[in-house]
Amino acid sequence: MKYYSLGNCAFNTKPMWRNLFTKRLVPLTGAPSVRRLKTYSAQSGYVYQYFYEGQRPWQDGKEHGTEFVFTVSADRKTTHELSVIVSASALVDWEKEHDRVLTANERYAVSKMALFQAFDDRAPERMKEAVHVHAADVGGILDGLGL
Repeated sequence: MKYYSLGNCAFNTKPMWRNLFTKRLVPLTGAPSVRRLKTYSAQSGYVYQYFYEGQRPWQDGKEHGTEFVFTVSADRKTTHELSVIVSASALVDWEKEHDRVLTANERYAVSKMALFQAFDDRAPERMKEAVHVHAADVGGILDGLGL
């Protein structure tokens, strides 16, 4: 980009174009009014701390669903956001088989159990990557919850 001079002042057009064309995230909803720090002891031996930040609609191409956002720490010093993506297509088979639609609380439970599975299976360095819930996982998660 070029700098244009108007008398004694100069301005940069980069921020204007960046702000105009960047994708804005939908604000999070559903977060509790008071965040509670929770702890999970993973099978890997790490003890994770996490907060639930909220959820927002998610879309990637033709797929859509819900993104559940958590703030996660493996060392009690550094935190980062971690998204758990529950796509609508992952839930369709279970909902058809059981002839009912999952409630919002049940979808949250699926995301939280998928988060716990990621804690158990992944190294802390990989906890910055989004967790995607697959159709094969949904049945096992919901069976474990007694649904």
